[in-house]
Amino acid sequence: LAIGSEAFAPTTSRAIRRPLAMRATPPAEQHSFDPFNFAESPAWGVESGAGLESQGLVSPSAVAGLGLAAMMAMPEEAMAKGGEFGLAEGRIISMAHPIIMGGCFLVSLGAGYTGLQWRRIREIGNEVTMLKAELKPHKLKLEAEMAKEGEEQNLTELNKLKADVAAFTADIDAKSAERKELASKDYRDRHWALGSVLLGIGGSFAIEGPVNTYMRAGKLFPGPHLYAGAGCVAMWVLAAALVPQMQKGKDWARSGHIGLNALSTAMFAYYQIPTGIGIAQKVIEKTKFP
Repeated sequence: LAIGSEAFAPTTSRAIRRPLAMRATPPAEQHSFDPFNFAESPAWGVESGAGLESQGLVSPSAVAGLGLAAMMAMPEEAMAKGGEFGLAEGRIISMAHPIIMGGCFLVSLGAGYTGLQWRRIREIGNEVTMLKAELKPHKLKLEAEMAKEGEEQNLTELNKLKADVAAFTADIDAKSAERKELASKDYRDRHWALGSVLLGIGGSFAIEGPVNTYMRAGKLFPGPHLYAGAGCVAMWVLAAALVPQMQKGKDWARSGHIGLNALSTAMFAYYQIPTGIGIAQKVIEKTKFP
Protein backbone atom coordinates (compact mmCIF):
# COMPACT_ATOMS: atom_id res chain seq x y z
CA LEU A 1 0.00 0.00 0.00
CA ALA A 2 1.24 3.40 -0.78
CA ILE A 3 1.43 5.40 2.34
CA GLY A 4 1.64 9.12 1.92
CA SER A 5 3.97 11.35 3.86
CA GLU A 6 1.10 12.62 5.89
CA ALA A 7 0.86 9.30 7.65
CA PHE A 8 3.96 10.02 9.64
CA ALA A 9 3.08 13.65 10.40
CA PRO A 10 2.75 14.56 14.13
CA THR A 11 -0.65 14.11 15.51
CA THR A 12 -0.79 17.72 16.57
CA SER A 13 -0.69 18.81 12.97
CA ARG A 14 -3.44 16.53 11.83
CA ALA A 15 -7.12 17.04 12.34
CA ILE A 16 -8.36 14.55 14.81
CA ARG A 17 -11.34 12.85 13.39
CA ARG A 18 -14.03 11.84 15.85
CA PRO A 19 -17.46 10.46 15.45
CA LEU A 20 -20.16 13.06 14.94
CA ALA A 21 -21.78 12.31 18.28
CA MET A 22 -18.46 12.85 20.06
CA ARG A 23 -17.74 16.21 18.55
CA ALA A 24 -17.95 19.11 20.97
CA THR A 25 -21.08 21.18 20.64
CA PRO A 26 -21.29 24.78 21.70
CA PRO A 27 -23.01 25.29 25.08
CA ALA A 28 -26.63 26.35 25.05
CA GLU A 29 -27.07 30.08 24.96
CA GLN A 30 -27.87 31.45 28.40
CA HIS A 31 -30.56 34.07 28.48
CA SER A 32 -30.52 36.86 31.06
CA PHE A 33 -33.47 38.94 32.24
CA ASP A 34 -33.63 41.73 29.68
CA PRO A 35 -37.29 42.67 28.98
CA PHE A 36 -36.32 45.85 27.13
CA ASN A 37 -33.58 44.21 24.94
CA PHE A 38 -30.91 46.58 26.18
CA ALA A 39 -28.21 44.02 25.35
CA GLU A 40 -29.05 44.13 21.64
CA SER A 41 -29.16 47.92 21.47
CA PRO A 42 -26.05 49.75 20.24
CA ALA A 43 -24.08 51.95 22.54
CA TRP A 44 -25.13 55.58 22.65
CA GLY A 45 -23.24 57.55 20.05
CA VAL A 46 -22.10 54.41 18.12
CA GLU A 47 -23.59 53.24 14.88
CA SER A 48 -25.18 49.81 14.77
CA GLY A 49 -22.60 47.07 14.17
CA ALA A 50 -19.63 49.01 15.55
CA GLY A 51 -17.61 47.27 18.21
CA LEU A 52 -18.20 48.61 21.72
CA GLU A 53 -14.80 47.55 22.97
CA SER A 54 -13.04 49.55 20.30
CA GLN A 55 -15.17 52.63 21.00
CA GLY A 56 -14.71 52.53 24.77
CA LEU A 57 -18.39 53.45 25.37
CA VAL A 58 -20.98 52.15 27.78
CA SER A 59 -24.00 50.24 26.52
CA PRO A 60 -27.58 51.15 27.56
CA SER A 61 -27.86 47.89 29.48
CA ALA A 62 -24.88 48.85 31.62
CA VAL A 63 -26.29 52.32 32.26
CA ALA A 64 -29.68 50.84 33.16
CA GLY A 65 -28.01 48.44 35.57
CA LEU A 66 -26.07 51.25 37.23
CA GLY A 67 -29.24 53.37 37.50
CA LEU A 68 -31.17 50.52 39.12
CA ALA A 69 -28.35 49.90 41.56
CA ALA A 70 -28.29 53.61 42.45
CA MET A 71 -32.05 53.69 43.05
CA MET A 72 -31.83 50.64 45.26
CA ALA A 73 -29.02 52.18 47.23
CA MET A 74 -30.69 55.57 47.77
CA PRO A 75 -33.26 54.48 50.39
CA GLU A 76 -30.51 53.01 52.53
CA GLU A 77 -29.30 56.52 53.26
CA ALA A 78 -32.72 57.46 54.62
CA MET A 79 -33.23 54.53 56.92
CA ALA A 80 -33.27 55.06 60.65
CA LYS A 81 -34.07 51.50 61.71
CA GLY A 82 -32.69 49.37 58.94
CA GLY A 83 -34.65 49.88 55.76
CA GLU A 84 -37.52 47.51 56.44
CA PHE A 85 -40.15 50.10 55.55
CA GLY A 86 -38.37 51.97 52.78
CA LEU A 87 -38.95 55.69 52.40
CA ALA A 88 -41.45 55.63 55.27
CA GLU A 89 -38.44 55.77 57.57
CA GLY A 90 -36.93 58.78 55.81
CA ARG A 91 -36.90 62.37 56.99
CA ILE A 92 -39.64 63.69 54.71
CA ILE A 93 -42.34 61.30 55.91
CA SER A 94 -41.06 61.38 59.49
CA MET A 95 -41.33 65.18 59.60
CA ALA A 96 -44.85 65.18 58.17
CA HIS A 97 -46.36 64.57 61.64
CA PRO A 98 -44.74 67.51 63.49
CA ILE A 99 -45.28 69.93 60.60
CA ILE A 100 -48.94 69.06 60.07
CA MET A 101 -49.73 68.92 63.79
CA GLY A 102 -48.15 72.34 64.22
CA GLY A 103 -50.53 73.57 61.55
CA CYS A 104 -53.40 71.86 63.38
CA PHE A 105 -52.63 73.93 66.47
CA LEU A 106 -53.12 77.09 64.41
CA VAL A 107 -56.29 75.59 62.96
CA SER A 108 -57.59 74.94 66.49
CA LEU A 109 -56.99 78.59 67.38
CA GLY A 110 -58.86 79.69 64.26
CA ALA A 111 -61.70 77.28 64.99
CA GLY A 112 -61.97 78.62 68.52
CA TYR A 113 -62.09 82.23 67.35
CA THR A 114 -64.68 81.61 64.63
CA GLY A 115 -66.74 79.52 67.03
CA LEU A 116 -66.84 82.29 69.62
CA GLN A 117 -67.82 84.82 66.98
CA TRP A 118 -70.61 82.57 65.81
CA ARG A 119 -71.75 82.20 69.42
CA ARG A 120 -71.63 85.99 69.75
CA ILE A 121 -74.03 86.33 66.79
CA ARG A 122 -76.50 84.07 68.54
CA GLU A 123 -76.08 85.88 71.86
CA ILE A 124 -76.66 89.28 70.25
CA GLY A 125 -79.85 87.96 68.71
CA ASN A 126 -81.08 86.90 72.15
CA GLU A 127 -80.10 90.26 73.62
CA VAL A 128 -82.00 92.13 70.92
CA THR A 129 -85.08 90.00 71.58
CA MET A 130 -84.90 90.78 75.31
CA LEU A 131 -84.43 94.51 74.69
CA LYS A 132 -87.43 94.60 72.39
CA ALA A 133 -89.48 92.86 75.07
CA GLU A 134 -88.41 95.49 77.63
CA LEU A 135 -89.06 98.31 75.18
CA LYS A 136 -92.65 97.32 74.51
CA PRO A 137 -94.20 98.42 77.87
CA HIS A 138 -92.29 101.72 77.76
CA LYS A 139 -93.67 102.45 74.31
CA LEU A 140 -97.20 101.65 75.46
CA LYS A 141 -96.86 104.01 78.41
CA LEU A 142 -95.43 106.71 76.16
CA GLU A 143 -98.28 106.36 73.71
CA ALA A 144 -100.81 106.52 76.55
CA GLU A 145 -99.18 109.63 78.02
CA MET A 146 -99.03 111.35 74.66
CA ALA A 147 -102.74 110.61 74.13
CA LYS A 148 -103.61 112.77 77.11
CA GLU A 149 -104.51 116.40 76.45
CA GLY A 150 -103.78 119.61 78.19
CA GLU A 151 -103.11 119.56 81.88
CA GLU A 152 -103.62 115.82 82.10
CA GLN A 153 -100.19 115.23 80.61
CA ASN A 154 -97.36 114.78 83.05
CA LEU A 155 -94.46 116.42 81.28
CA THR A 156 -91.89 114.95 83.62
CA GLU A 157 -93.17 111.44 83.07
CA LEU A 158 -93.52 112.08 79.36
CA ASN A 159 -89.94 113.22 78.99
CA LYS A 160 -88.70 110.28 81.06
CA LEU A 161 -90.59 107.81 78.88
CA LYS A 162 -89.26 109.44 75.74
CA ALA A 163 -85.69 109.14 77.04
CA ASP A 164 -86.19 105.50 78.00
CA VAL A 165 -87.64 104.61 74.61
CA ALA A 166 -84.82 106.44 72.83
CA ALA A 167 -82.18 104.61 74.91
CA PHE A 168 -83.72 101.20 74.24
CA THR A 169 -84.04 101.95 70.55
CA ALA A 170 -80.42 103.12 70.26
CA ASP A 171 -79.20 99.99 72.06
CA ILE A 172 -81.26 97.74 69.83
CA ASP A 173 -80.03 99.47 66.69
CA ALA A 174 -76.38 99.19 67.79
CA LYS A 175 -76.64 95.50 68.59
CA SER A 176 -78.53 94.79 65.39
CA ALA A 177 -75.81 96.54 63.38
CA GLU A 178 -73.11 94.54 65.18
CA ARG A 179 -74.96 91.29 64.56
CA LYS A 180 -75.40 92.13 60.88
CA GLU A 181 -71.69 92.85 60.50
CA LEU A 182 -70.69 89.59 62.19
CA ALA A 183 -73.19 87.61 60.14
CA SER A 184 -71.73 88.99 56.92
CA LYS A 185 -68.36 87.32 57.70
CA ASP A 186 -69.89 83.84 57.58
CA TYR A 187 -68.31 82.63 60.81
CA ARG A 188 -70.52 79.56 60.96
CA ASP A 189 -69.28 77.98 57.72
CA ARG A 190 -65.69 78.95 58.50
CA HIS A 191 -65.98 77.33 61.92
CA TRP A 192 -67.36 74.13 60.40
CA ALA A 193 -64.61 74.02 57.77
CA LEU A 194 -61.81 74.48 60.32
CA GLY A 195 -63.39 71.93 62.63
CA SER A 196 -63.57 69.40 59.80
CA VAL A 197 -59.88 69.95 58.98
CA LEU A 198 -58.91 69.58 62.63
CA LEU A 199 -60.91 66.40 63.12
CA GLY A 200 -60.01 64.78 59.79
CA ILE A 201 -56.39 65.72 59.17
CA GLY A 202 -55.43 66.23 62.82
CA GLY A 203 -56.92 62.91 63.88
CA SER A 204 -55.30 61.05 60.98
CA PHE A 205 -51.82 62.43 61.51
CA ALA A 206 -52.09 62.00 65.27
CA ILE A 207 -52.26 58.28 64.49
CA GLU A 208 -49.59 58.50 61.78
CA GLY A 209 -47.06 59.90 64.26
CA PRO A 210 -46.85 56.86 66.58
CA VAL A 211 -47.00 54.50 63.60
CA ASN A 212 -44.03 56.24 61.98
CA THR A 213 -42.14 56.21 65.29
CA TYR A 214 -42.64 52.46 65.56
CA MET A 215 -41.50 51.97 61.96
CA ARG A 216 -38.31 53.93 62.60
CA ALA A 217 -37.43 52.78 66.11
CA GLY A 218 -39.28 49.49 66.52
CA LYS A 219 -41.01 50.74 69.66
CA LEU A 220 -43.00 53.61 71.13
CA PHE A 221 -41.90 56.04 73.80
CA PRO A 222 -44.70 56.56 76.37
CA GLY A 223 -44.62 59.99 77.92
CA PRO A 224 -46.39 63.37 78.11
CA HIS A 225 -46.34 63.86 74.35
CA LEU A 226 -48.03 60.55 73.61
CA TYR A 227 -50.57 60.72 76.43
CA ALA A 228 -51.49 64.38 75.92
CA GLY A 229 -51.78 63.83 72.18
CA ALA A 230 -54.19 60.96 72.70
CA GLY A 231 -56.18 63.14 75.11
CA CYS A 232 -56.40 65.98 72.59
CA VAL A 233 -57.72 63.69 69.88
CA ALA A 234 -60.25 62.16 72.27
CA MET A 235 -61.53 65.63 73.20
CA TRP A 236 -61.78 66.61 69.52
CA VAL A 237 -63.97 63.57 68.91
CA LEU A 238 -66.14 64.19 71.99
CA ALA A 239 -66.62 67.85 71.06
CA ALA A 240 -67.71 66.85 67.56
CA ALA A 241 -70.11 64.27 69.03
CA LEU A 242 -71.96 67.08 70.86
CA VAL A 243 -72.82 68.95 67.64
CA PRO A 244 -76.20 67.21 67.07
CA GLN A 245 -77.35 68.24 70.55
CA MET A 246 -76.04 71.76 69.96
CA GLN A 247 -78.17 72.01 66.83
CA LYS A 248 -81.18 71.14 68.97
CA GLY A 249 -80.46 74.17 71.14
CA LYS A 250 -79.05 72.35 74.18
CA ASP A 251 -76.96 74.81 76.20
CA TRP A 252 -75.19 72.03 78.10
CA ALA A 253 -73.94 70.62 74.79
CA ARG A 254 -72.68 74.04 73.70
CA SER A 255 -70.89 74.57 76.99
CA GLY A 256 -69.38 71.08 76.79
CA HIS A 257 -68.26 71.65 73.21
CA ILE A 258 -66.52 74.89 74.12
CA GLY A 259 -64.99 73.45 77.28
CA LEU A 260 -63.56 70.36 75.56
CA ASN A 261 -62.02 72.38 72.74
CA ALA A 262 -60.58 74.97 75.11
CA LEU A 263 -59.02 72.22 77.24
CA SER A 264 -57.57 70.39 74.23
CA THR A 265 -56.04 73.63 72.92
CA ALA A 266 -54.51 74.35 76.33
CA MET A 267 -53.04 70.83 76.52
CA PHE A 268 -51.71 71.22 72.98
CA ALA A 269 -49.93 74.43 73.91
CA TYR A 270 -48.62 73.21 77.26
CA TYR A 271 -47.58 69.64 76.42
CA GLN A 272 -47.52 68.96 72.70
CA ILE A 273 -45.59 71.95 71.40
CA PRO A 274 -42.62 71.92 73.86
CA THR A 275 -42.19 68.14 73.78
CA GLY A 276 -42.86 67.96 70.04
CA ILE A 277 -40.05 70.40 69.25
CA GLY A 278 -37.57 68.19 71.12
CA ILE A 279 -38.80 65.07 69.34
CA ALA A 280 -38.59 66.78 65.95
CA GLN A 281 -34.97 67.69 66.62
CA LYS A 282 -34.17 64.05 67.36
CA VAL A 283 -35.93 62.95 64.19
CA ILE A 284 -33.80 65.36 62.15
CA GLU A 285 -30.64 64.01 63.81
CA LYS A 286 -31.46 60.35 63.24
CA THR A 287 -32.92 60.44 59.72
CA LYS A 288 -31.67 61.45 56.30
CA PHE A 289 -33.35 62.60 53.12
CA PRO A 290 -35.53 61.56 51.48
